[in-house]
Amino acid sequence: MNSFYLYILKCANGAFYVGHTCDIERRLQEHFTQDSGLNGYVSRHLPAELVFSECVGTRTEAFAAEQRIKKWTRKKKEALIRRDWECLRELSKKKFLKD
Repeated sequence: MNSFYLYILKCANGAFYVGHTCDIERRLQEHFTQDSGLNGYVSRHLPAELVFSECVGTRTEAFAAEQRIKKWTRKKKEALIRRDWECLRELSKKKFLKD
């Protein structure tokens, strides 16, 4: 059974790109090579660096994690990259307005 990876790249423009793959080395090579034939977001914002990767398990789990994290705020993504679980927990709490 293949392992699947969730990864985050930081692009030259400061934006984070979240993705998943079963072959992280191949996928990074595709992202980092402008002439790879892929005209994706990362190739238009090079250079980029890998700032986070985690073995996730199944393709379904990796895809679900990617979709969830793409919706996060920048601060939450930065906490994940730092593996600052306490900060991530605090940022994940719902804030309710007081009357």
